[in-house]
Amino acid sequence: MSSKHRVVIVGGGFGGVKTALELADDRRFHVTLITDHIDFRYYPTLYRTATGGRRMISSIPLSEIFAEKRIHLINDTVTALDRQARTVTTKVNHVVGYEALVLALGVKTNYFHIEGLEEFSYGIKTPADAEELKAHLHQQLIDQKKPDLNYVIVGGGPTGIELAGVLPSYLQQIAKQHGLPKKAIHVDLVEAAPRLVPRMPKDLSRRLARQLRRVGVRLYLGTTVQAQTADALMVNNKPIRSHTVIWTAGVANNSFFAEQGFQLAKNSKVRTDQFLQSDPGVYVIGDNADTPYSGMAQTALYDGVFVASNLKRLASNQDPKPYTAKKPIYVFPAGHHWAAVLWGSIRIYGRLGWLLRSLADLVAYHDYEPWQLATRRWAAEADTEESCPLCSPELIAPTGL
Repeated sequence: MSSKHRVVIVGGGFGGVKTALELADDRRFHVTLITDHIDFRYYPTLYRTATGGRRMISSIPLSEIFAEKRIHLINDTVTALDRQARTVTTKVNHVVGYEALVLALGVKTNYFHIEGLEEFSYGIKTPADAEELKAHLHQQLIDQKKPDLNYVIVGGGPTGIELAGVLPSYLQQIAKQHGLPKKAIHVDLVEAAPRLVPRMPKDLSRRLARQLRRVGVRLYLGTTVQAQTADALMVNNKPIRSHTVIWTAGVANNSFFAEQGFQLAKNSKVRTDQFLQSDPGVYVIGDNADTPYSGMAQTALYDGVFVASNLKRLASNQDPKPYTAKKPIYVFPAGHHWAAVLWGSIRIYGRLGWLLRSLADLVAYHDYEPWQLATRRWAAEADTEESCPLCSPELIAPTGL
């Protein structure tokens, strides 16, 4: 064994970065983080970036997060795992040895093999996706001199609800900035299940549906998407005419796990033991692990802290502690200064829910940056940022918190 415990973390999302930060100040560890992007993506605010918000609220450079931290950062993609040799190999054939390996690869968009979706739809999975959608919304107004017939969001989960809640007012705002006459703008939300967020309590789904209708969103519940063309989305054998379809409905586990022979559950997530190990010394956390609340950012953070704590215990010749899943707090923004919160059995709706969400963002930024930087980034959530040549390029702070 080397003088330092070699920990390799794969993935620059919530779980991977948190694990690295938890170990960075412990001199017993040599920490390497391998990721295929150079920024940390704060997914909860991507819908804001897509609707006039600043890119900095959803994208934090990893070099900034790891400044003055003893972390070896490799910008590459891991393609293979050798369990016996305890190495991972990257796309450029860089072989990295480990004593403990933490896999936090995140998920990929799943189009369910629906014809035309991947080619014609937009998404907000990354800051680049959000910027592309924002640019399209403006360019469509420039080209057509009128709004699209319908703006269609597919998916009644958290991302779809967040985007639907702010899109109608944003479209009205930019149409005005483009000098277009005021007219009705149709924003549709399509969901295959009979209600929004079908895994949540029914009363929460009803309140969210009522709020979205109040801000002008038309709901198509129990509606199946069949195909998409450049001009329309086919649902229940009928077309919805649109050049703007935003797909938020599905994700799939990273293909790395199937390719490398991991044991998978029916949901394609990785089976782990009581310490979140899939194999001795190989930990799988966050969205990739088959745990009760996998898929939530809070769970990825919790898993990162848990694994880091057990690695410290092992380094001190102590027994690791078993994993106990922690139920997250669910927050669903659905319009200007409105959010629904499910905290155990407690429901909170409206402006108070929004304030709780805003404070949660501040705390989340601080999970990765010092308070001064975190506060500056949090304050920027009230700013706007447009690249459209017909809109003001200056940052404008609207009436906000």
